Amino acid sequence: MDTTPSTLLPTAGQIQRHLTQQFQRLYREQLNHAIGKITCQLIDDKLLLVFEDSVTKPEQLLVETGDTALAEQVRADLSMALRPQIIEITEQALDRKVVDIMTDATLETGRTGIVIILSGPPEIRPAAKAS
Repeated sequence: MDTTPSTLLPTAGQIQRHLTQQFQRLYREQLNHAIGKITCQLIDDKLLLVFEDSVTKPEQLLVETGDTALAEQVRADLSMALRPQIIEITEQALDRKVVDIMTDATLETGRTGIVIILSGPPEIRPAAKAS
C-alpha cells in the first residue's frame, strides 16, 4: 500500500499540463513542427488528447497538390514512428503502463486525436472541494 501523503501527489491539472508540454516538445524536436493547442484530459485509466494544427507542412503540401492518399499514409507512418515516444512520455508521467493507444488524424481540419488506455488510474491528488 502506498503511504505517499496525498498532498505530495500532483493534481490532474498538473499532470495534464506536464503531458501537454512534453507532447509539444516531442512534435517540435522530432517533426520540427509547432502544434497548436493540445486538449489533454485524464479520465480514470484513460488519457484523451486532441492536437490542433498537427498536420506538418509536407502533409499539407501533399493534400494541396491532390495526393491525399499519400498524405494519409505519411500521417499513419508518423503516428507509428512517434508511438514508442508517446508511450514513454505517458508511462513516465503517470507511472502506469500503456495498455493500448489509438490515434487518428483528420487532414482537412488539422486535428489529431489520441486515446491512451492505462493499466490503471494514476495516483493524483484529489480535487479541492468547492465551498
